[in-house]
Amino acid sequence: MLPNPMATNITMNSISIKTAIVILNWNGEHFLRQFLPNVLQHSLCDDVAVVVADNGSTDGSLALLDTQFPEVQQIRLDQNYGFAEGYNRALSQINATYYVLLNSDVEVAPNWLQPLTTFMDSHPKVAACAPKIIAHTNRQQFEYAGAAGGFIDRWGYPFCRGRILSNIEPDNRQYDTPLQTFWASGAALFIRAKAYAEAGGLDARFFAHMEEIDLCWRLNNHGYQVWNIPQSTVYHVGGGTLPNNNPRKLYLNYRNSLYMLHKNLNTSALWPILLFRMCLDGLSGLAYLFSGNPQNTAAVIRSHVDFWRNIGASQHFRTNTPKRPRRQISTIYHRSILIDFFLLKHRTFNGLKWKNDRKQYSDR
Repeated sequence: MLPNPMATNITMNSISIKTAIVILNWNGEHFLRQFLPNVLQHSLCDDVAVVVADNGSTDGSLALLDTQFPEVQQIRLDQNYGFAEGYNRALSQINATYYVLLNSDVEVAPNWLQPLTTFMDSHPKVAACAPKIIAHTNRQQFEYAGAAGGFIDRWGYPFCRGRILSNIEPDNRQYDTPLQTFWASGAALFIRAKAYAEAGGLDARFFAHMEEIDLCWRLNNHGYQVWNIPQSTVYHVGGGTLPNNNPRKLYLNYRNSLYMLHKNLNTSALWPILLFRMCLDGLSGLAYLFSGNPQNTAAVIRSHVDFWRNIGASQHFRTNTPKRPRRQISTIYHRSILIDFFLLKHRTFNGLKWKNDRKQYSDR
């Protein structure tokens, strides 16, 4: 087991561990107190370390770790770098075969780690995987951020097996088969350290939200695969830092989606999709306005203004990211999820019309 750093920052480069479970914390003392004992109970063994990387917390998080959890390793960052850069800085200090990026508001089930480790050990082409994510407050349904595996449609809108836009399905074990997906949720992301470095890590510009989808897109562009392994289960509170209806969160989601498209799409697809997204996002902004949420409309507008203002600086990220045509990535849905959901009333993953054999995506 790794030595406890107590009140000092640590560098773990010189110590090798197979799996490092890294919890990024920012003023989350209440979540650490509630969920960290569960993670330790169901995770710690000889080849696993549990690390809390603190993003400049000003609450009682550090004192709690020092006094109540001496077996937990600490990496103390000097300020809040957000999800993306916070993890980049923390993981650069850890020498491990696998990283597990685990939210502080996640409860893990017994034996949650073993199915993920076993799958990754036996599938070298898989760069990342994730467990089935169930809502902590309602254990009969999937959780919004990840469910049973993530996908995007042809216009870059994300959805999940078990959650199509706002419709969250009950978990009736209909998605209990391991499945190749497009993205894995950052709430509980199991990833090869080598692949994380090869893809360039998380994009610090994102700060938070959509960064794991961008990372998984780059993994796909590098020829790796991403899977969901529902034999592993975790329970996610969700919205622990920003609630889903927060304008700041909305702004980050819209802006970061544009960053992601600009970085990862090949040239022939980029501009038609960006222009079409401007139209679709504009319609959503009008919908927020007419529904009495002008602050959300302002967030959508600001996201596009900031994206286009920074597009010159973003060219560096685009130039240095390998591209693959979308048709070569079978886990990109070839239709529009918005049309399927709102016009065709396809509200569940099993109701979608995949271009290729849907049996590889559905357990039905």
